[in-house]
Amino acid sequence: MLQRRAVLGAALALPALAGAARAQTDYPDHAIRIIVGFAPGGATDITTRLLAPRLQTALGGIAPVVVENKPGGSGNVATQAVVNAAPDGYTLLMGTISALAINPSLFSDLPFNPQADLTPIGLFADVLNILVVPADRPWKSLPELIAAARARPGALNYSSSGIGGAGHLGGALLDHLAGIQTVHIPYRGGGPAMTDLVSGKVDFSFATAPTALPLIEAGKIRALAVPTARRSTLLPDVPAVAETVPSFEVANWYAMLGPKDLPKPIVTRLSAALQECLREPALASDLAQHGAEARPSTPEELAAFLRSETEKWRPILKSSGAKAE
Repeated sequence: MLQRRAVLGAALALPALAGAARAQTDYPDHAIRIIVGFAPGGATDITTRLLAPRLQTALGGIAPVVVENKPGGSGNVATQAVVNAAPDGYTLLMGTISALAINPSLFSDLPFNPQADLTPIGLFADVLNILVVPADRPWKSLPELIAAARARPGALNYSSSGIGGAGHLGGALLDHLAGIQTVHIPYRGGGPAMTDLVSGKVDFSFATAPTALPLIEAGKIRALAVPTARRSTLLPDVPAVAETVPSFEVANWYAMLGPKDLPKPIVTRLSAALQECLREPALASDLAQHGAEARPSTPEELAAFLRSETEKWRPILKSSGAKAE
């Protein structure tokens, strides 16, 4: 009797298994959504929209790849939407440093764990941030800015697009490693943060390249340094912060992930397609125009990177006293 039940159970399971296998073989056969956790027009949105049509082509060109914006909670709203989605490869996340590596330490009641509740597919891009000051400030270099901050602890302030983003982290890490004390002023977006910087209401900012470069070229703000490990090819004459403050690096990165339990064949297909796109010279050129650089990786490399980034920022966030808004 038990043997007959086992055979019957296996027979009943065969259609479902065959259907799942067929779905993976036919993937993708309808539209894929890439969820972005910020409003249209920002750096994450712009660069993801550059990727979407190329990813569609790399996946066979049949199923559309569309970008859907779900702003809110420093990327938490978008991340939750993907965590809750079916693990079928049709809902993906373009995650950022804030949602994937910062928020687990910043939000005490975060309802998901990015490392446990998402499936890594691959890194996408690094987007350059630039340490800038208003044109009317006297500082012509990073050492001069640090000296001014040391002379007046707590007097200088910096703007960012919000708590937990790369701009906030740049200021917090500068305080931590340079031994200075400045005041963080978070805004609800990079636009307002840059407006008050240009007007002189704040002293400095780690701003994204798409926002900062036109104002640098117009002479309204001045670039002092870039927070990458080495100088950027985009601004080769601007020193890296690490030239003055050793070990300083804030990588403003984006990565693609799917829901937990995404089938291995789909992960492999998406990873290969993403890496194919990132090898395309035309995409590299388009990304560079927006201060971004392609950063391909395997799913395993992304998983290890998420672990290291989360652990890197945990003590810095704790010492900065940053709280979720």
